[in-house]
Amino acid sequence: MHAYRTHNCAQLRESDVGEDVRLSGWVHRKRDHGGVLFIDLRDHYGITQIVADEDSEALGLLDSLKSESVITIDGVVKARSEETKNANLPTGAIEVFAKSATVQSAAEELPLPVAGEQEYPEDIRLKYRFVDLRRERVHKNIMLRNKVITSLRRRMIDQGFSEFQTPILGASSPEGARDYLVPSRLHPGRFYALPQAPQMFKQLLMVAGFDRYFQIAPCFRDEDLRADRSPEFYQLDFEMSFVTQEDVFQAIEPVLAGVFEEFADGKSVTPAGEFPRIPYAEAMLKYGSDKPDLRNPILISDV
Repeated sequence: MHAYRTHNCAQLRESDVGEDVRLSGWVHRKRDHGGVLFIDLRDHYGITQIVADEDSEALGLLDSLKSESVITIDGVVKARSEETKNANLPTGAIEVFAKSATVQSAAEELPLPVAGEQEYPEDIRLKYRFVDLRRERVHKNIMLRNKVITSLRRRMIDQGFSEFQTPILGASSPEGARDYLVPSRLHPGRFYALPQAPQMFKQLLMVAGFDRYFQIAPCFRDEDLRADRSPEFYQLDFEMSFVTQEDVFQAIEPVLAGVFEEFADGKSVTPAGEFPRIPYAEAMLKYGSDKPDLRNPILISDV
C-alpha cells in the first residue's frame, strides 16, 4: 500500500464498499455526535467523510486534532444509509470507517477559518496566504486560471501557432510605462529591464522566419495601481508573419470566443466572426474612449 494514499478524497464510490483504503488530507470540519466523530477530510480533489466511533483506535487521536491538521487515515469503505447520503458530494454515498490515523502535521488555532466563505481583511489574508489559498473560492479561482490558460494554449496551437519563451532579463525598450530595473552584479552601474511586453523578441522571431508565435507572457510595468492596471500580469501574446489585419482577426476571434464559451457558465457569448468592429475615430466620437463598454454604452451627443 502507498505510504500516503491509495485514493484521493474525491475518488471513492459505492463500488469501493468493503475495500481497505488509505487517504491523506486536511481536517476540513469535525462533528462530534456523542461517541461518534465525523471528519470531512479534504484534499485538492474533494472531500470524503471519515467516521470514528468507540470501536476505533483512532477516535482519541482524531478527537484531539484541530481543523486543518494534516492526517493519514487507514480504514474501510462503508455505504451510507439512504437518509445520510449527501447528493452534493461525489463521495456522498460512502464514508470511511477509520481503523487508524497518523498525524502528518498538527495545526494550531487558525488566523482565519478555511471552511465557509466569511470575508476577512486583505492584510490578514495576504499575511496567511498559505491558509487563504486553501479556501474553496480561492482554490477554485486558481484552478479556473489554470484551465483558462490551458484552453488558450490548446486553441493557439490548433490555429498553427508555436509557443516560445522569450527572455525576462533584457535591455530597456520604449513601451507605455516605466521599466522595473534589475542591477547587474557583473557590470556595476548597469541594469537589466524586466519586459513590459515581449515586443522586441517576438519581432525578432518574425524576422527570423518562425511565422506564428505565441506565449502566455509575464509582463512587468512600474505604474500606479488602478482597476485596469497591475505591476505584474500575464497576457496572451502573439505575432504573425505575412498577414493582413483581417488575417489577425480570423486567427484570434475563434480563440477568444472559444475560451469565453467554454467558461461562460451558461451566459451568452458573441460568436467568432460576429465581434463588432468600431473604427478608432468613430469610437472616440461616439464614446470618448477607444475601449467603450458596449454592455452599457454611453453615447456622446451634441446639444
